[in-house]
Amino acid sequence: MQALSPILMMVLMFAVFYFILIRPQVKRQKEHQEMLKKLDKGDMILTRGGLIGKITGSNGDVLVVELQEKVRVRMPRSFIEARWDDSKAAADGPTSGAKAA
Repeated sequence: MQALSPILMMVLMFAVFYFILIRPQVKRQKEHQEMLKKLDKGDMILTRGGLIGKITGSNGDVLVVELQEKVRVRMPRSFIEARWDDSKAAADGPTSGAKAA
């Protein structure tokens, strides 16, 4: 029994790491991949760089994103962090450092 104790502890530690760290990360990655596949023209997005824009076109894995009127950029789908919801952002209110003029 004493020889199995260290092996049993290592298996138990791996199981804990799997359920606490690895499994949730894999789940988030799958959800993100599904979200990227569902992106379409007209969707508001948030890029990994923090830019917010609207998808105006796509060509496979490259999206055309309009950041401002007449300002369009092309970027790979993999650079998209999330969909952007204007109603949720408006409900949060102004940032703490901003002052009304």
